[in-house]
Amino acid sequence: MKIVVLCGGLSTERDVSLISGKMVYQALLENGHQVILTDVFLGYPEPVEPEKAFEEDIDWFAVLPEFSGDFSIGKRKLDLSEVRSYRKDGGRSFFGPQVIPLCQAADIVFMALHGDCGENGKIQAAFDLCGIRYTGTDSLSSALAMDKSFTKYLFAAHQILSPAYHVLKDASEDYHPDFPCVVKVNSGGSSVGVYIVRDREAYEVAVREAFTYDHKVFVEEYIEGREFTDCVIEGEALPVVEIAPKSGFYDYKNKYEAGATEETCPAKISPALTKKIQEAAVKAYFALEIKTYARMDFRVDQNDNVYCLEANTLPGMTPTSLVPIEAAAIGKSFPALCDWILQISMDKYK
Repeated sequence: MKIVVLCGGLSTERDVSLISGKMVYQALLENGHQVILTDVFLGYPEPVEPEKAFEEDIDWFAVLPEFSGDFSIGKRKLDLSEVRSYRKDGGRSFFGPQVIPLCQAADIVFMALHGDCGENGKIQAAFDLCGIRYTGTDSLSSALAMDKSFTKYLFAAHQILSPAYHVLKDASEDYHPDFPCVVKVNSGGSSVGVYIVRDREAYEVAVREAFTYDHKVFVEEYIEGREFTDCVIEGEALPVVEIAPKSGFYDYKNKYEAGATEETCPAKISPALTKKIQEAAVKAYFALEIKTYARMDFRVDQNDNVYCLEANTLPGMTPTSLVPIEAAAIGKSFPALCDWILQISMDKYK
């Protein structure tokens, strides 16, 4: 197949997306596909005929400025203003030069985007209008899963247990939570803008910082216990992963720094608890009307109550990401996982 792997963008998760894109691109080449790797915001600056681009000998890594050196997640301070400066046209359109024509020439676009610009449904809606096929779920379910307050409403409507929460619309709101609690941005991922706070002073700092990422922030009950995640593909749950950071909580650093977190898959828990987590994951998947695949995150307390935190509709595909770990537990290599995602995504267009 002719495939565009779309990554990058202007999300706070840009670096994660670039690595996901790189790994997916290499895997799809290994699988024998004709593949283009491009940044959704930067595009491809040189004139190229979209239909012929898949056959030309182009070093697609050289097109992305970050890949010119020793690039890895967390090794730099992300400066989105610098990324914007790469666009010679000023970046008035979110889509970079030739992105839409290249995607229209492809059989399908593999969405390796993460965070606000790729998971909130806007790109999916634009692609629907342009007749572009893409991996992952549709625009509506993407938007519902990205907006954590809407996710909470749907969880409540479908009797899915989730931590209690309060939405803040202003950093100056005089709200007094019970400690410890979690302060998090309403729309985001990779634990960017997420803080576990244990006193008033830390809470006020966390709220101010969270509002630098988003216009809406919420305060969530902190569930003492263990952390798990589970991917659902076409309505079927994969093996459960237990996540145990060696220090702190499962923040951006612990997600993407090799060796910082111990991931156990299948999780060493009772069959009864495994079933509860998998059933909750599937229930959340259908409550948000997700199609193809997504990964749900959980906290489990000492009484084995399973709290669903959120759904990730474009989960990471990096060397430390969790969906590839789950796929490996059922005997699927990373290239096989990528082809699996392609196939189920193509099926939704039949």
